[in-house]
Amino acid sequence: MSDLRAVITVDGPSGAGKGTVCARLAEQLGWSLLDSGALYRITGLAASRKSIEFADESAVSAVAAGLDVVFEPTPTGVKVVLEGEDVTDIIRTEEVGSLASQVAALPPVREALLQRQRDFAQAGGLIADGRDMGTVVFPTAPVKVFLTASAEERGHRRYKQLLDKGFDASLPALIEDIQARDERDSNRAVAPLKPAEDAILIDSTELTIDEVCEQVTGLVRKAGLI
Repeated sequence: MSDLRAVITVDGPSGAGKGTVCARLAEQLGWSLLDSGALYRITGLAASRKSIEFADESAVSAVAAGLDVVFEPTPTGVKVVLEGEDVTDIIRTEEVGSLASQVAALPPVREALLQRQRDFAQAGGLIADGRDMGTVVFPTAPVKVFLTASAEERGHRRYKQLLDKGFDASLPALIEDIQARDERDSNRAVAPLKPAEDAILIDSTELTIDEVCEQVTGLVRKAGLI
């Protein structure tokens, strides 16, 4: 495994603010960034573009292992660059989401992506955003954060995002979906969503992004990483 002396893991449920916090921290510290949740989407897109049949698990695994992908922090979140192309919006489409579900069901792909994620831990520091970064991918990382917020607050955030993009949405339905997803993610057999035993829990329900970043930066400073 790569040197993990300068790795910060930030795990937590959808809508807790992980993406924005991690992008801002990576930009502030000048560290590399890993958006692990996007990797299955990126793998699905890359394999599809190479006309690889998803039934060919070894071929899809090879794509996952060799992904040429960079996550670039921006003031508004994470920019995803695949083989030199900005695919940030493409990987969020329903079509690519379907591809992601298919590749995520392949055990060899999961194994290949585990190693690919660890490969991001290069000299200079890494901010790893995900759901099992501190428990599975980087279990010996020196700073682990579990970022959460109430289902109601996460629902409100998602509701605002959708309205800002011009989509109709039902706030009660969004909150219900988030609660159901939390239940599934927390009880799944493989890499369930839970804090690492040595993770610091930060509840962002009443906090701004700046306040969360200040708390994490304090942990990084206390660990002697900056």
